Amino acid sequence: CVAGFVRRDMDWLYAVLLGVIEGLTEFLPVSSTGHLLLAKEALGLGARWDTFIVVIQLGAILAVVALYFGRFWNIALRLPHDPAARRFVLSVLVAFLPAAVVGLLAHDFIKTVLFESPKIICWSLVIGGVALLALDRLGRDGRWRDGFALPLPTAFGIGVVQCLAMIPGVSRSGATIAGGLLLGCDKRAAAEFSFFLAIPTMAGAFVLDIYENRSALGAHDAGLIAVGFLVSFVVAVLVIKAFIGLVARHGFAPYAWWRIVVGGLGLVALQFL
Repeated sequence: CVAGFVRRDMDWLYAVLLGVIEGLTEFLPVSSTGHLLLAKEALGLGARWDTFIVVIQLGAILAVVALYFGRFWNIALRLPHDPAARRFVLSVLVAFLPAAVVGLLAHDFIKTVLFESPKIICWSLVIGGVALLALDRLGRDGRWRDGFALPLPTAFGIGVVQCLAMIPGVSRSGATIAGGLLLGCDKRAAAEFSFFLAIPTMAGAFVLDIYENRSALGAHDAGLIAVGFLVSFVVAVLVIKAFIGLVARHGFAPYAWWRIVVGGLGLVALQFL
């Protein structure tokens, strides 16, 4: 009985810790899901925390809505009469479509196979870090400089690349940013569009996971999710404010090296487990 109470108290600490990790990593190209799953493994948490990990990502996504609310509201008001506003909304929906299809078709495989393989996560971190480092060192000037005004084919191409992020450790933001850079966006536009595309993508993942696990979630789980959700929101607000400026000054190399180090250390640790 005492052990059960202690465990429940520790659950709240785990919820806060995972919320901080989510808020810190969701919009950095380092893979929030990969970091969360590795943290879950290190803490010895069970499979029921997989749903927690997916759901609290929506807290970080709402940070984008809060920070860009003024521009989103302006676009909403202009939708009936402004082609540029309609093109922005359509570009996000077009980019979201590939992940929506793949996510629906492969959801069970992703959750039961890929989520349960720390080795896949670590290798994805390392390989993605190397790829991001190579892209960052190309140093080309992007043709598209405004994340609110990408052509539809470019947006769709970014959405296709985002599907790689179904593999934990690849990083949704990392994949979309890499796709943006390859398709002619500058670093700022690629990062901003990654923020915008996160809104429907993670909202969809949230709804699907809550629906499929609705019978397994109790009141205690709902409280933990609320805590993780709030913590991830607050931390993500701080990260988003700083990220664009850091990318403009330092590029993506620091995040690429971080991925390589974390993934490499994880692979070494797995050899001794």
